[in-house]
Amino acid sequence: MSPKTISVDSAGEAYLTLLADRGVDFLFGNGGSDFASIIEALSKSAAGRAQAPMPITVPHENLAVAMAHGAYLATGQVQAVMLHVNVGTANAICALLNAQRENIPVLLTAGRTPIFEGDVPGARSVFIHWGQEMYDQAGMLREVVKWDYELRSTGQVEDVVDRALSIAMSEPRGPVYLTLPREVLMEGAGDFTYDSPSIRLPASPPAPDIDAVEQLAGWIAAAERPMIVTASFGRDPAAVPDLVELAERFALPVIGYRSRYTFMPTSSPMHLGYEPNTLLEDADLIVTLDCDVPWIPDLYKVPDQARVAHLGVDPLFSNYPMRSFRSDLAITGDSAATLRALTRALDIKSPPQKVMNERREQLAVLREAWLKSRTKAATPPPEGTASTAAWVAACLNKAKRDDDMILNETFFPIGLLDLEQPCTSFTLSPAGGLGWSLGAALGLKLGLPNRRAISVIGDGSYMFGNPTPAHFVSNAFSLPTLTIILNNRMWASVRKATLAQYPDGEAARANQSPLTYLDPAPEYHKIVEASGGYGEKVERAEDFPAALERAFKAVDEEKRQAVLNVLTDYTDADAKRDAKK
Repeated sequence: MSPKTISVDSAGEAYLTLLADRGVDFLFGNGGSDFASIIEALSKSAAGRAQAPMPITVPHENLAVAMAHGAYLATGQVQAVMLHVNVGTANAICALLNAQRENIPVLLTAGRTPIFEGDVPGARSVFIHWGQEMYDQAGMLREVVKWDYELRSTGQVEDVVDRALSIAMSEPRGPVYLTLPREVLMEGAGDFTYDSPSIRLPASPPAPDIDAVEQLAGWIAAAERPMIVTASFGRDPAAVPDLVELAERFALPVIGYRSRYTFMPTSSPMHLGYEPNTLLEDADLIVTLDCDVPWIPDLYKVPDQARVAHLGVDPLFSNYPMRSFRSDLAITGDSAATLRALTRALDIKSPPQKVMNERREQLAVLREAWLKSRTKAATPPPEGTASTAAWVAACLNKAKRDDDMILNETFFPIGLLDLEQPCTSFTLSPAGGLGWSLGAALGLKLGLPNRRAISVIGDGSYMFGNPTPAHFVSNAFSLPTLTIILNNRMWASVRKATLAQYPDGEAARANQSPLTYLDPAPEYHKIVEASGGYGEKVERAEDFPAALERAFKAVDEEKRQAVLNVLTDYTDADAKRDAKK
């Protein structure tokens, strides 16, 4: 512990000093009348006379939280967001839901309408200060955060900041919320003393119970057809080799069902794709790893004799109101630590070599069939027709670099991409808060500026992503990203859900069923041009490879953001097929 004393002009300056000292790199903000002391302190920092995170002006709150989400995935460090009182908070809740369901730590802060009606610095001074006050501002998002609090005095600043950051970064990680009254932020001029580094660190990750690990190792050793299903494993890129080692040494096939990250290299012989049906119907042991929904009961049937084990820091997903998958064993623990412990246990009680050899041969056949299906899906559409999502994926696979970061927020066949490195594939949170990928791509690019960030997004999700603010941020902070819009002029997920429930109903017979179509479609590619970016509309499939090359040239050589508005078809046959997945 090394106490430091500095002279500050306000509690707001002390707050920003602490964020910078604690390793918060960025402050994503959309300002309001409550920001006066924060803006003054940031100006002082810009002049070299104070410490503060790098301020990023983000003209929409949903985008700001999505950027903090992406920046965390790039840096592994919690980032800060500051918004304008209750209205700013309300605009951020969609993105906050995504962060919460994916255990992404975000320090979300918002001003609080001044408490006093006069006579103190920072008291109410404009008419909205009455209308914006709430009885319980944090109440609107309390279910979505791990902790919420209101800063009440300058003397609390260090305690409150350290409490917020340590809770956010303790497993299971997640967002926290802090309100900052204007009067409190403006008080506290004088000496400010704090400990550096902090004396309040996050809790260590939970370690798995060794007896439970031994029990699971015994089950694996005795199983003939075990399998692993994951969804969110790979959020920590450093953990991926642990899964690869376990799976390859003991012939354990891995499925990424609705996977949000690159969980293992595509080239691994134990990577069996993204659909569990082939393995699930014959499995005698199913191990779920950081997986909230390992299968959909109406679509996939688990054999009665199969055992099911769940692994993760919260293996039963206790913040999900209802989740009733079979659970013969649940092991709480950091996933990397659990995998390493399981590997050590299997070193002692390894499955018979004959069983593993036979399993490898069977899995090789299944893997070959999956690889052939990838090749078939990548077939070019007929000349003169619109692109398909599979065609876009095939072309992107040829053009991308190994370390490109690809964000998926649509019906995009991620299984057609060769993904060899961790931290190269990201998919929307199971909360389903649309508009995530534009901001997350900017956050990833901010944290990893030497790598390309590519969003593949539907036309509806693109509108949800606040494209005008997103393209403004990209231009203002020199963050060139590529956005590929799969433009089918409809809400495909809504169409899919409707046809799944009413396959022969009126909606199926209608040309355009209500609340489903986004037609006539805007010229989306022109929006980016207002912020100096490159935009192009691609109407025919055969034109897409050249358009992709031009877009990458804009990003790589011209250092400009690019948007490809790719017309695609989504038929009722597609909707009925997807409804079965």
